[in-house]
Amino acid sequence: MTQNPLDTIREQIKTAASLAKCHKCGCFQQTTEALAQTEPGKQELSGLLEQARSTFVEKQYDCLGCAVCYPAIAANAFAEAYPEQSESLDLCPTEMPEERAGWPPLPGEYQVARYAAPVAVVTLNSEALVEQLKAKQPEGMAVVGPMHTENLGIERVIQNILANPNIRFLLVCGEDTQQAVGHLPGQSLESLFKYGLDDNMRIAKAQGKRPYLKNVTREQVQTFLEQIELVSSIGLTDIEAISEQIRACAARNPGPFERQIETRKIQVVRAQDAERFVADAAGFFVIYPDEKRGLLIVEHYTPTGVLDCIIEGKTPVAIYMEAIDRQLISRLDHAAYLGRELDRAYNALAAGEPYVQDRVPYPNEKTQSGGCGCNSSCSAA
Repeated sequence: MTQNPLDTIREQIKTAASLAKCHKCGCFQQTTEALAQTEPGKQELSGLLEQARSTFVEKQYDCLGCAVCYPAIAANAFAEAYPEQSESLDLCPTEMPEERAGWPPLPGEYQVARYAAPVAVVTLNSEALVEQLKAKQPEGMAVVGPMHTENLGIERVIQNILANPNIRFLLVCGEDTQQAVGHLPGQSLESLFKYGLDDNMRIAKAQGKRPYLKNVTREQVQTFLEQIELVSSIGLTDIEAISEQIRACAARNPGPFERQIETRKIQVVRAQDAERFVADAAGFFVIYPDEKRGLLIVEHYTPTGVLDCIIEGKTPVAIYMEAIDRQLISRLDHAAYLGRELDRAYNALAAGEPYVQDRVPYPNEKTQSGGCGCNSSCSAA
């Protein structure tokens, strides 16, 4: 015998209220509040929903992608019993986080690889793939991250991709949510590309529980669909196979998308050679490799030419981190110079080739009064 929808709602809300993970979940909190605004919520369910409210603590996440989503079962039971009332209910967290300067503009669990690359990768609920792909750094990958929901998740993907015209492919891999009832972000994303949106900004033929896009405009969605080619490999979790698909997409990159709508722009600046050298108040370095011992040697001199420290190490990182810890550098341009020269000395040592320190940090270097501008221990005073 089919269970009464109100009994199903009561059972699922009670179960959620008994679980600590639901107390701080936006899905449980928003579903409870939404049901409380309905006629059944104000009458038959009022006591139950008030008890559920008493378990709320500060929200820590919108959705955990649980195998069984109790609020979702309750929401679907309500929609089945009261279809007219359910149309206007906001049963899932749908508030987009505030945009920030830079790219990507919306925060998330993703890992950025390279802004100018053409492929974005969504691993759905296979979160382990994110770190694995970031470590592998397949050629052509711009960003990789999970996607747990078919509303906020897809909206974040749309807005972050629209902010980067270099991205032309969206590779969807990993496992879609395997829930008794709940989100199906992968299937919903496929439906968006195949069938678009209906008049209510609902993804047509999406099977997820709340496939409404409320924080993006129809123009943004249309531009996204024009900019991006979807490469759907839902269920694929093999790193080598995913990496090969990324490389294959990159190999047919059509170039940056030309028609853009208003988004946060990333400023591209053409760097110019510095016109003068500014001495570091902390002193200067003399660098040389010790071939016999296989070490890099850095001598640090005060601005008056007095040797006050010698740092020895096997790698550039070891040397410059020690120099930073000892506060032997006070200018960022000198830090960059030290890193560059240490890298040159390290490569020369590894190849058994001679190394000569570049004593003119900039091509257009000009001397300043009180010193020659070079970083050697010459007596210019």
